[in-house]
Amino acid sequence: MKMPGLEIRGSGFGKTLAALAACVLLSGCSILGGGERTPTALYAPDPRVVADPSWPTVDWQLVVGEPSAARMIDSSRIAVRPTPDEMQVYKGAAWAKRPGDMLADTITRALEDSGHIRAVARAGTGVAADYKLVLDIRRFEADYAGKATPAATIEVNAKLLHTTDQGIVGARTFLRAEPAASPGVADVVSAFSRSLETLGHDVAGWVLVTGDAHQRRSHPATNAAAAPR
Repeated sequence: MKMPGLEIRGSGFGKTLAALAACVLLSGCSILGGGERTPTALYAPDPRVVADPSWPTVDWQLVVGEPSAARMIDSSRIAVRPTPDEMQVYKGAAWAKRPGDMLADTITRALEDSGHIRAVARAGTGVAADYKLVLDIRRFEADYAGKATPAATIEVNAKLLHTTDQGIVGARTFLRAEPAASPGVADVVSAFSRSLETLGHDVAGWVLVTGDAHQRRSHPATNAAAAPR
């Protein structure tokens, strides 16, 4: 890294001292073990989804795949969009878990706690699943959208796959923008927790309804026999 008007010459110890001096002059350049650093606050939203009694109860198993996302989106840094064409991050603040993990955990726990599905687990746990939920995170940012305070915006495309033939049973894009109470980071994080809660609820319900409809189409005789007379 080189500052305008500062040239580093020589080699060995003298060059090292010059490089260190240049680094100290640069704001944002840090040396391990030296200097003051802005402490980073870690935020860990803990959304709790309340199941809808109207959700169908299903007798199949689901695996929630690892969400895909651009590196800027699925980062520990909390992204903020002050203008439509500009992306920044909040200084001194970070997520305790990546957005992809937060989203997958929220949906998995929502389905587990609902009691409406036989079994659900994250990918890699060894569960033999009938269906797989594929998630693509398109947005996970605090978006000002021309307003005085941002909205915690999460956009996700979800696909439900039947694992036997890898056919897509259903696909839908979910978007939630929850306004923050103020521009402060703590209020923005609270808005993200509410966005995750609502979006997790919507995705969980959609998975159950979509998978149940597919089962009924695929096994009409079984469902007719199980119907009350």
